[in-house]
Amino acid sequence: MNGVELFLLGRTLMKIGEEAMPEPAGGAGAHAGSLRSVLVVASDIAGHPDSAIGEIAARTGLPQSQVSNAVARLKEAGSVVTSADPADRRRLLVRQAPEVSERVEQVRATTIEAALVAMLGADDPRRLREVTAALDTLARHLSPQAAARARE
Repeated sequence: MNGVELFLLGRTLMKIGEEAMPEPAGGAGAHAGSLRSVLVVASDIAGHPDSAIGEIAARTGLPQSQVSNAVARLKEAGSVVTSADPADRRRLLVRQAPEVSERVEQVRATTIEAALVAMLGADDPRRLREVTAALDTLARHLSPQAAARARE
């Protein structure tokens, strides 16, 4: 496998993950911003609590408006809380909510089987088990924490 093939595989895996996500209350169209940007922002907040919107934008490479929209969606879902920065009361700091929200529980409980069946084009139990096992192996070895260590 070369870098291009790996990149394209990554895009396919992202599409499977997006397809597996349950719809938020009110449907996806009720919220500004993409699911992808919300997940990127949520991941950054988990790794960098008490960050300002601009700091999240700088780390993720997303435009500040997308980060603001993602934070608004996460706040509405009860996944994050904001507070005024004690050093500059005009800035908001964002952190994960102390309790797991209903939406986070819903997302965590969702499996990828239906999305994999749709992607693979058939309901072949052996093939589904094989792909799921391969994804489990990749997830164990290529976690977001491993990616963060590679950037250090």
